[in-house]
Amino acid sequence: MDQRQFTKTLRQNMTDAEQLLWRHLRAHRMDGQKFRRQQPIGPYIVDFVHFGLRLIVEADGGQHVDSEHDAARDAWLHSQGFTLLRFWNNDILHNTDAVLESIWNAVRTGTPSPPAPLPQGARGGTP
Repeated sequence: MDQRQFTKTLRQNMTDAEQLLWRHLRAHRMDGQKFRRQQPIGPYIVDFVHFGLRLIVEADGGQHVDSEHDAARDAWLHSQGFTLLRFWNNDILHNTDAVLESIWNAVRTGTPSPPAPLPQGARGGTP
């Protein structure tokens, strides 16, 4: 299965924890911030990402305990300028407010990358 099809499958089969988190992150519900779910970044697919802040949020189950693959993945994503927040599924399901507060704090302290200014002639007006 190619990455695009696999991403679609992941979106259709989200875990309970991912579904709960997505209800709070989708549609600009966190202070107007734009998150995407099950998003490919390089060779990996992340659970949730805010591209403007370069912030990734991961919902992890038991298979992620001491995972060497996750360590390599995290190192690569960090090298690309992303900050990662990892939460256990159990915490998302049972301590939702604390998880959302952690994400909120990361969003509030993050520095969004400003949009690049358009060249002088590309603004639509006269220079």
